[in-house]
Amino acid sequence: MKFSVVITTYNRLNLLKRAIASALNQTIPCEVVVADDCSSDETENYVKSLGNSIVYHRNTVNQGHAATVNAGVEKASGEWIKFLDDDDYLAPNCLEEMAKAISLHPTAVICSCIAAQVDSNGVEISRTPKFGTGLALSIPQADIHYGMLLELVPFGTPVQVACSRNAFLQSGGWDSQLDANCDDIDSWIRIAQFGDAIFLNQSLAYRTIWPGAYNQKFSLFKRLETNILMKEKIYAFIDQKHRSHVPKLENTKNYLILHWSIVALKQRQLKVFFSMVYPAIFSPMAWWMLLTAVVSRRLNRSNSRLQKLVLGTRG
Repeated sequence: MKFSVVITTYNRLNLLKRAIASALNQTIPCEVVVADDCSSDETENYVKSLGNSIVYHRNTVNQGHAATVNAGVEKASGEWIKFLDDDDYLAPNCLEEMAKAISLHPTAVICSCIAAQVDSNGVEISRTPKFGTGLALSIPQADIHYGMLLELVPFGTPVQVACSRNAFLQSGGWDSQLDANCDDIDSWIRIAQFGDAIFLNQSLAYRTIWPGAYNQKFSLFKRLETNILMKEKIYAFIDQKHRSHVPKLENTKNYLILHWSIVALKQRQLKVFFSMVYPAIFSPMAWWMLLTAVVSRRLNRSNSRLQKLVLGTRG
């Protein structure tokens, strides 16, 4: 099994160097692809100075993150793609641990792990939640989208995820129209239609958390709108065996409205809160779904009994 680490970058050479080093220092051999969104700094010169150890692609014009991911995957030759943004980095054994799990479950098309979330100085702030118990769990394809709908299946951000290159290409790649607003989640939804999922309860990646990050610049209304769009896409892929007990789409929409209304309230955006919350505030089912989600998060989504009941998760 060959991995390609696809690193996307734009004008952040100081961070890119760390990401490249983390890929080159993996405990198993891999291909490293740098996809450059037409940087105007010294990125091109630096990457080319590394010689044949790096496959380099440079967009002729700035095309955005999603298009750059797609270009990097096109250049890659590995059977599996490990995504990596230039401000994130990998633990040395990331690919080795993923490869072990995938070799035991050849029907998998997507694999995720825990990430340590670090500040700009590399100091750990928190870690993403565990999923169930044990070092690794698999979820049958028929259960993935239902689990995503109930927010019990946390694939996470690109630094946590690897996928089959064939499944990526079959899914159509990343959607540039989403403009870094859930373009990764949208991709996981579509990739998961082609096979099973694996989750590793090991911290194998590092995600940098920035104050004022790009995705935080979207308005709460825009983020709500995109969240609803993702749920609608998930509904379309839910397996027939779960259809009889899937929450109505309207209830799910109201739950999301409540969630983002509370975010607005916490941020003291009272005008946004009052204009957003009605009429979802009067939906008992939406409140129940919100309460369930809050409890699940506080349990770090590690309630394996619930996951087995809902998803039929296999260890």
